[in-house]
Amino acid sequence: MTGKELWYIAQAHAKGHLAGDGEFTKRCARWLEERTGARRALLTHSCTGALEMAAILADIGPGDEIIMPSYTFVSTANAFVLRGAVPVFVDIRPDTLNIDETKIEAAITPRTKAIVPVHYAGVACEMNRIMEIAQRHGLLVIEDAAQGVMSSYQGRPLGSIGHMAALSFHETKNIISGEGGALLVNDARFIERAEIIREKGTNRSQFFRGQVDKYTWTDMGSSYLPSELISAFLLAQTEEADRITQRRLMIWETYHRFLQQAELDGLLRRPTVPQGCGHNAHMYYLLLPSLARRSAFIDTLKSQGISTVFHYVPLHSAPFGLRAGRAVGEMTVTNDLSERLVRLPLWLGLEDQQAEVIQCLLRALH
Repeated sequence: MTGKELWYIAQAHAKGHLAGDGEFTKRCARWLEERTGARRALLTHSCTGALEMAAILADIGPGDEIIMPSYTFVSTANAFVLRGAVPVFVDIRPDTLNIDETKIEAAITPRTKAIVPVHYAGVACEMNRIMEIAQRHGLLVIEDAAQGVMSSYQGRPLGSIGHMAALSFHETKNIISGEGGALLVNDARFIERAEIIREKGTNRSQFFRGQVDKYTWTDMGSSYLPSELISAFLLAQTEEADRITQRRLMIWETYHRFLQQAELDGLLRRPTVPQGCGHNAHMYYLLLPSLARRSAFIDTLKSQGISTVFHYVPLHSAPFGLRAGRAVGEMTVTNDLSERLVRLPLWLGLEDQQAEVIQCLLRALH
């Protein structure tokens, strides 16, 4: 916690408005709009919920195809599978582990409706190329920026580039509210309908603004709002977002500096951040030489009380991924790197212990 979370929660309780879209929800939405430049920010109960809203807004239906990386969390695919769509998986880049933009066009068919780039570890995908491909083929771009709050691409905040974007404030992210997310709408065509979908398919938001004299069921939708308690916690975090990011970047840079020699010695590969990408230090990972070396590394550190973990099982090889989606081309990089990646501890407060952690890491590498 940054300091004001419980105070803001108490204020929300005192005001007697605990359901969604109260003062704290609106203040968080304004902060997001100011920081990202999005035309509209709508807070949701999760990033998963925001992705589901995006799928509805994109009119995704049975048989439609969505191009995405396989190396991502299941929510990226589930949001579209729930609409009857087929996730089409393409390989990732070996440097950033983001979707390989050079492989997207080979996956486009007459059924393709959208491209969903995932900004892995808060490092931006090659968005200029992706937006150019989408424009040429008449496709929507929905950014999965779950890990991308406070990151940028060529000076533009992640989440502000595609037609829509989904953010996460889950407790595993940088700016948190326990559970929580947001849908950023950058294309004005979707703003009015996004409000309706988020409010269970009603025009309730228009009613409260005095635009209609009663509200009613006008479209499909569901309950995607977070409570005011969630938003109160989140507001306290947003007020400290710059400081949180600076501290995380210092931890990230310390790892990067002290592990440089190990990379030169061929013991590992450090993360790559391309020029023009401003990252948020969401995670620090290593790529070890083999699955066996990774397993031994994790076990050694676990015995010393240090938790290091691997990340996603690629969706194209998961049981349901094999049934619901399909892969285009060889998934060589995805298969290889997913078996060698290990994530290091990175959280506020680690600073006091990081030197000891690094010494243990270096010993475990040899």
